[in-house]
Amino acid sequence: MSDTSTPDETTTAELAATNLALADKPVAALIPAGQLVLVISPKGKRYMHALDPAREIHTHDGRILMSDIAVTGFGGIVRSHLGHPYRVLKPTVYELIKGVKRQTQIMYPKEIGYVLLKLGIQPGCRVIETGTGSAGLTLALATYVGDTGKVYTYERREEFYKLAQKNLARVGLSHRVEQHLADIEETGFEQTGADALFLDVREPQDCLRHIPPAVTPGATCGFLLPTVNQVSELLRGLEAGPFTEIEALEILVRRYKCVPDRLRPEDRMVAHTGFLVFARCMENPEPFTRPAKVPVSETDPDLGPETGEGDPGQDAEHDPEATE
Repeated sequence: MSDTSTPDETTTAELAATNLALADKPVAALIPAGQLVLVISPKGKRYMHALDPAREIHTHDGRILMSDIAVTGFGGIVRSHLGHPYRVLKPTVYELIKGVKRQTQIMYPKEIGYVLLKLGIQPGCRVIETGTGSAGLTLALATYVGDTGKVYTYERREEFYKLAQKNLARVGLSHRVEQHLADIEETGFEQTGADALFLDVREPQDCLRHIPPAVTPGATCGFLLPTVNQVSELLRGLEAGPFTEIEALEILVRRYKCVPDRLRPEDRMVAHTGFLVFARCMENPEPFTRPAKVPVSETDPDLGPETGEGDPGQDAEHDPEATE
């Protein structure tokens, strides 16, 4: 019996068979399990989760299967079971900081970025932090010191110590951080030779005596304070101790409404969030003192008394305005 099927019918049948075979094969995941993913709704609501293909995310627009997120990949679009599109993105350090679980006020990214630059944080750095809190700054420091560096962070309250521990584990940075449950005003620091140090405590001037043994000479130290009264007290302490290059500032960020035809500032802004103070840990040099002028002895026969009348030729030789 001859084959009477047309070429178009054969092609269609082959495509159907191929699609059926592909449907039976598992699709390779583009995002590995455990990776943090950021899923953003059409209205801008954000959901950050560690990827678990066996779980799902519940939203106001319906359920989103994490297995669908895994095969969609970063930069793709995943849909809820009701059909709403959600963007899938890899969270930045900025978004990780904003997304930490918190019981305390955290440092804002606008301050953290400046702190990282002023302290000179880079791969391989050893940096001490006091006042871990919810670990917002700790997270940023741990990101930039890399696997060859280390962050030593001190917290005196156990509930914040445990919260920071969870936040660091959630983003996979626990191995770069050494946590200490201690009040450094009483215990001081266990480390020596650190490259930088940052204090976020209520009365940092009472902790200044512990800094020189903990850091390398010339290391940059930073401080965060909420009120000008506290800044004044700290400045007095810095001036009395082995610190130089003292700087005090605050950082304001003004956002704009991104509408091309009506570009203008946002109606509200996060203004003052804290004062930053920086200083180098090193002794100030003794001021230069000009040696006292030794009077010429009137009895010296070779020099004679000072009369103010020198050799005219010699004066002209040293006078820049003299003419020949």
